[in-house]
Amino acid sequence: MQKILLGNEAIAQAAINAGLSGAYGYPGTPSTEIIEYITNSKEARNGDIIAHWSTNEKVAMEEALGMSYAGKRALVTMKHVGLNVAADAFINTAISGINGGLVVVVADDPSQHSSQNEQDSRFYGKFAMVPTLEPSSQQEAYDMISYAFDLSEKTKLPVLLRSVTRLSHSRANVRIGEKKNQNNLQLLEDTKRFALIPSFAKIQYKNLIEKQKELEKIATDSNWNHFQKGTGNKKLGIIASGIAINYLLENFPEALPFDLLKISHYPLPKKLVAEIFDRNDKILVLEDGYPFIEEMIGDFLGRSQKVIGRLTGDIPRTGELNPNIVAHALDLEDLIEEEILPIVSNRPPQLCPGCGHIDLYDALNDIIAEIGDNRVFSDIGCYSLGVLEPYDAIDTLIDMGASIPMAKGAADAGLLPSIAVIGDSTFTHSGMTGLLSAIWSKTPITVIISDNSAVAMTGAQPSAAMGRLYDIAKGLGVEEAHLKVITPLKKYHDQNVEIIKNELDFQGVSLIIAQRPCVTMSNEKKDLARKFNTLETSY
Repeated sequence: MQKILLGNEAIAQAAINAGLSGAYGYPGTPSTEIIEYITNSKEARNGDIIAHWSTNEKVAMEEALGMSYAGKRALVTMKHVGLNVAADAFINTAISGINGGLVVVVADDPSQHSSQNEQDSRFYGKFAMVPTLEPSSQQEAYDMISYAFDLSEKTKLPVLLRSVTRLSHSRANVRIGEKKNQNNLQLLEDTKRFALIPSFAKIQYKNLIEKQKELEKIATDSNWNHFQKGTGNKKLGIIASGIAINYLLENFPEALPFDLLKISHYPLPKKLVAEIFDRNDKILVLEDGYPFIEEMIGDFLGRSQKVIGRLTGDIPRTGELNPNIVAHALDLEDLIEEEILPIVSNRPPQLCPGCGHIDLYDALNDIIAEIGDNRVFSDIGCYSLGVLEPYDAIDTLIDMGASIPMAKGAADAGLLPSIAVIGDSTFTHSGMTGLLSAIWSKTPITVIISDNSAVAMTGAQPSAAMGRLYDIAKGLGVEEAHLKVITPLKKYHDQNVEIIKNELDFQGVSLIIAQRPCVTMSNEKKDLARKFNTLETSY
């Protein structure tokens, strides 16, 4: 059977067919569709697969590990910066090992289409010393998932599968295989390797080191790594990884004149790399992301002068690859026309008409005009667009949950008043600990939770904060006299300005919940949000 699927959908369908029992993740472009697809599958609707959004990526990783601990197959998904959040659990899962197959799918975002950086997750795979796979097509993405679960159970390690935006969000015809049965519940007789006290962890770390030769041999023999001899001279050989292979082959619809080593399975197959080095005077490395392979092959072969790529400037150091970039590196003419027609010219992102964030920023801007600029610390979400014109209302956004700790640090430095603006989902993702720190220190900051009852930026997934923000803040220790609820609407503008200004004067932590459902949500979801958010406003 064949289906036309996004890369993300191919990964999701493959996981279902591979005997998946649990899927966990936190929504983040370009990874979101994986969990969405599984959640909407008949297997999940029937309760045969557990699939849900976790409060953050670290929690998702740990939930998946719990499923694996019980002997069943688990999938965890996130975008690349989410792996930073999950890193503690991810790295230590390589030390403890797994029981049921555990596959971690991370969608990287070269060119930063919707991200703070271009981070390359392959470095995490190398750092954790676990097998890493990098598909070059939707079909490979599908086929690799079943292989990844098998490999995970064979090596007793988590397997990292790295996708990129163009693969995650483009469609292709995918051949669908047969569906496997799920693993039975199967507990280990000896669980000491999951208890990482130093005496046990030292043993596990040694075991991980000893597995590395086996992992490299598996990668060398893997069908995902392929050496193809060229039809021309041996002045130049090419190493291409993942989706980069497509940009190369688009320039050569007939036979490829160069030796080509396609790498899609790590650890790096040193034997195959040495072979292409020995046959060619120069090696061009094509990889969509950081110069991951380029750095390694110069190091371990000691012949870095033969290697060209991102580090040498033959390939641009930033951004995605495309067929023209590859053509320029090979001294060929442009393959595609770069001119963009006016109808699809770039335009800046903007908040939706009627968005509650707009009314909040209008109120904040009135206050900023009085108290001075450069004191509003914000976070990751739709409301991040408040940094752009015409709002120009926020000054920082670094990572999930950074707004409150940064406001606290600035207040500690003497910047008063200091204001933090954070979304409801981001608050439960990683904002609560920062708030607790400020409460513990009795730092004079004002925290505004812009609550739209959804993870709106990635498709209005349900927010774990719905109906709970007031109780969470009160439970953490915010004084009830300085815990306010407002409705960000133009008709309440003057009242909202007055409430925020009053709380800025408080010499402690005050918190304001600006509560209004996302305008893009269906009426059904808005009604549900209003049902949960039953708090009266502070007017």
